[in-house]
Amino acid sequence: MSAQIYPAQALTPELDIGRNPRTGQAHPGVRHTAPGEVARMVAAAAATAQSIASTAPAQRARWLDSLAASLQEHTDALVALADAETALGEDRLSGELAKAVASLRFYGAVAAEGSYLQATIDTTSTPAGQDLRRMRLPVGPVAVFGASNFPFGFGVLGHDTASAIAAGCPVVVKAHPAHPRLSMRLGEIACAALAESGAPAGVFALVVGFEAGLALVDASPIAAVAFTGSQSGGMALVQRAGQRTSPIPVFAEMGTVNPVVVTPAGARTRISQVATGFAQSFTMGTGQFCTKPGLLLTPAGTDAAHHVAAALGELPAGWLLTSAIASSYGAALSRLSAAGACVAGEGESPSAGFGSVATVFTAQADDLTPGSPLLQECFGPAAIVVEYADPDQLRQVLGRLQPALVATIASGGDGDKDLPWLVQLLASRAGRVVVDGWPTGVANTWSQQHGGPWPATSRPDATSVGAAALDRFTRPVAFQGASDSVLPPPLQSANPWAVPRRVNGRSVPVIDTDAAPAPAEGRS
Repeated sequence: MSAQIYPAQALTPELDIGRNPRTGQAHPGVRHTAPGEVARMVAAAAATAQSIASTAPAQRARWLDSLAASLQEHTDALVALADAETALGEDRLSGELAKAVASLRFYGAVAAEGSYLQATIDTTSTPAGQDLRRMRLPVGPVAVFGASNFPFGFGVLGHDTASAIAAGCPVVVKAHPAHPRLSMRLGEIACAALAESGAPAGVFALVVGFEAGLALVDASPIAAVAFTGSQSGGMALVQRAGQRTSPIPVFAEMGTVNPVVVTPAGARTRISQVATGFAQSFTMGTGQFCTKPGLLLTPAGTDAAHHVAAALGELPAGWLLTSAIASSYGAALSRLSAAGACVAGEGESPSAGFGSVATVFTAQADDLTPGSPLLQECFGPAAIVVEYADPDQLRQVLGRLQPALVATIASGGDGDKDLPWLVQLLASRAGRVVVDGWPTGVANTWSQQHGGPWPATSRPDATSVGAAALDRFTRPVAFQGASDSVLPPPLQSANPWAVPRRVNGRSVPVIDTDAAPAPAEGRS
């Protein structure tokens, strides 16, 4: 780790300066990484990429387990540092760190299980004399841009870093300016833990600063970019990566307005309960979740906005992560009002720092038109309640919404006649459909999908959470007529990595191996 920390008084463009959201007070700054240092780190990652790719997944799992153990060992200090830079609260951050620990181990176990490699062998039913074998190979060095709102879950050692290393790729992470000192400390812990576990020196590195991030995307050895953040930031990276001599994929999870639909049957039986759950969900983490439900569509006459407003009065006030986010939130509230939304209720606000006022608006269904600010994400604790006249108008409104990461249905139960068509429609416009639950929080499991059609993500075929997250950092390669000695281990006759394979069209599981890894505990 080459970056250094300087006193807060040294406010220069060469430092990332974090601030205490509760007071606005500046913390000591972290020096930006010089271009030469970025080039050196990327070169080290490129030099070790083939070695990492050739390392058995079970060994990579041990590297990730070492990272997990080190995070656990430093829990108290890391949570305190994170709280000072994010004001997310020690309870929330302790839980998030525990989930990050579980996720590191989960991704390692997914790698060791081996099915992500999709090893496939055809020695029959092919033209005479042909032998065709296919698997997924690591793409090479990956650049990771972490999130402001999940310093552990989507930060330096979050889902992107863990799944990339599990897939066999070295990682260079760009520290987030909202929590630069925490990023630095996590980088130091990672380097020490990986070295202790015997991982190559180039498997992980950390850079600091906006220009360092651009240099990272431009570096020719970088093979893919993973990003969690705003739509503007994600699309800027997509454009930058596309302008390279050799364009590379950017897996940007950007978020948008995630709708909640209350069916007529759901409204008749439990509208107050739904409204309370909605208020708790859209204000969770001070509304700074990419899965935050931003729009409640409810049958006319339910008075849902009144119920939501009442629930806001029972919820604690909170802080936004940075002064820029707080400023953007205030501007977004003004845009919603200018677009015709009416304030139906407000919560409390802290008197100092980057405090925010949780706000619920109402709007007319006919005002939800493409391009309207009413259909744009508001990052913070704000949401809109819209009443629809009948199922036909609901269909029209849903057809005008941007695709989302997640869509939610509050129903009247299994016998609700509107459930089948709503599930089908929303599945075409979201990466995850939640029935009678809340979308905030993403369980890290084998079946999870945390992605969605644009503008929710830049790649609707990808997920940034769950076992399939490894797929982003691998690509399929077929070998025809290659001798056993030159094939990758999963395709060799002896199957030395002991991974499940498909041989001549039939699935061949590995005998006498441990069970598939359990889901990571908790949610991100």
